[in-house]
Order: sequence, then structure tokens, then C-alpha cells
Amino acid sequence: MSVLHLLGTSGEGGAETYFVGLIQAMAREGVVQAAALRRHAGREAALRAAGLAVGVFGFGGPVDILTRPRVASFAHRRGTKAALAWMNRAARHTPRGPWARIGRLGGYYNLKYYEGFDVLVANTEHIADWIVDQGWPAGQVRCIPNFAAASEAAAPVSRASLGTPERAPLLLSMGRLHEAKAHDVTLAALSRLPEAYLWIAGVGPQGARLMAMAAALGVESRVRFLGWRTDASALYRAADVCVFPSRYEPLGNVVIQAWAHGLPVVAAASQGPAALIRDGADGLLVPVDDADALAQATRRMLDDSALRARAAKAGIARVAGEFSPAAVVARWRALFAHFGAD
Repeated sequence: MSVLHLLGTSGEGGAETYFVGLIQAMAREGVVQAAALRRHAGREAALRAAGLAVGVFGFGGPVDILTRPRVASFAHRRGTKAALAWMNRAARHTPRGPWARIGRLGGYYNLKYYEGFDVLVANTEHIADWIVDQGWPAGQVRCIPNFAAASEAAAPVSRASLGTPERAPLLLSMGRLHEAKAHDVTLAALSRLPEAYLWIAGVGPQGARLMAMAAALGVESRVRFLGWRTDASALYRAADVCVFPSRYEPLGNVVIQAWAHGLPVVAAASQGPAALIRDGADGLLVPVDDADALAQATRRMLDDSALRARAAKAGIARVAGEFSPAAVVARWRALFAHFGAD
């Protein structure tokens, strides 16, 4: 009896990274799992290395009539008791069968794709409340947060390898190069922090625009656009402050990851970070779209070593108590057990 995970996207992003990370954590805890994916060589290899049976399917648009029955056949062969759909495209292709259908929501998704599902799992309380407000039965909604874990084996990325002075204050910004992530606000704040350097890790449609903006602001010599990285722990360990000014952020997984690495956080008070961060205790919050406030708060964090130490210690404690892999996997296992899986 097993859990079948379904992921219908082929891109790279936080949700896809967490998809693999959670499955690997569940595998270490002995959860019997399989995965139905859209083709992606890296994810396929990672999941097979974790001991999963992996099926590759089309996960196409509305005219794709083949994926659902093929996934159903795969699910039957694996003895599936719970089918867990990650995001809308996967939900659209999750077949009915002698298994529970569970939707995992990391945002305010269109609930039409989840019609008839047995339960929806949100990764924040706010999203869970929103689902109920849309008319979903409260008894069929759960909240299970994302976890964060620091790789103990990861040494900090060498600053010299990225042309960054060892003694310069180093800011780290993680996330897609998309308007929602507000990297433009970070660049504007950097122009007010003349001694600081900035590493931006991510890919996305705003790459060229952000590089042009860095040049226009005169900060391009202090910015490193790193592209898509698979060494997040090494980046977190190298920086002095994590800057996270997202305009729209249901959760803010970057905040939790920074905490896990003992890296102080300055974030915009969008929904997720505002719900996570206790301002002045485990991070600093600033208004959305306010480059001046972001620069001032970052300056405060950089200049106050006692504040940085307190925030780092408090963040590590938050992860241990609320967002550790063991705590999160235990909550998923309890849900799967309710449906006869795990």
C-alpha cells in the first residue's frame, strides 16, 4: 500500500524543489511511495535514487485524454491508497479510484480542479481559511506547513569564486526572477547600501530587465545573478542577511530555509512572511514595495550584531519546533494513515 505523488509541471521552482525534498524525507521515514511526473530527468533520477517507482506521463492541457487513464493503471499496479496532487495540472489528471485523492495547495489555486477530492492540504493557515471561505467543508481541509533543513555537509560558497570581497556585507535574495518576488525593490535598496554586495539566485522572465536595472542604478558591479542553483545551503551559509521583499507570497519558504541555516531575514510584510515572522524577534518586516524601508531594516540588521545573533537563534528554534522534517513528515503520515496508506 503506497502514496502516489503527482506533479504535472516540468519547470524549476520552489514548489518543485520542495516536492522532491518532502518525498525524500518521507522515504527516509519509511513511507512507501511512487511518483507520476511530467518528464524531467533530474527529478526522475532523484526520486529513483530515493527508492521510488517513477512513471512519466504527458500531463497536457484539456485535450490530453491519455494521461489520466495511464496514471490510473500505474496507481493500480502500485497498490495506491492515497493519490497526492501537487498543483492544478496534477489535480486535473488525478484519476478516481480505490484511493483517496488529496490536493496539496501552496497558494490560492482554482478549486475547480479539486472537485470531488477527499481532502485539501494547505501549507499555511491563511490558505486553509481561504479554502473554507470558498465553500469547501472545513472538515476536509488540513494545514501542514513546509519543512526546512540545512545540509550539514554544505560548506559556504566561496565569496572569491563570485568576485565578492570577504569583508563586504553580503545580502542573499532567493527566488524566481518574477515581478512577484520584487527583486527590483532589492536592487533599489542596494543602491542605498553602498558597501554591500548582493547575490540573486533564480531564473525567470525578468532576468534581462533586472540586469538592466542594476546597470541603471550603478550597482551592477556589486550584484551577482547566479541563475538556478542546486546548492542553496551553501549560499545561505555564505551570506550575512537574507533579503526577501516579495510582493505576493502565500508562505515564504525562503524565510524558513534561512532560519534553518541561522541566517537573519529582512522581509516584506506580504501574507506569508507577515504570518511567519515575529518582527524584531526572528526577523524584520518592512512594508511591501518600500525600498527605503528595506534598506533601513537591512542596515539595522547588518549594524547590530546582537540583533543578528538573536534573530538567528530564534529562527533556528522556530524550525526545530514547527518546521523540522520529522515534525512535518509525522503530520503527513497521520493523514495518510487515515486513508489506509503508509
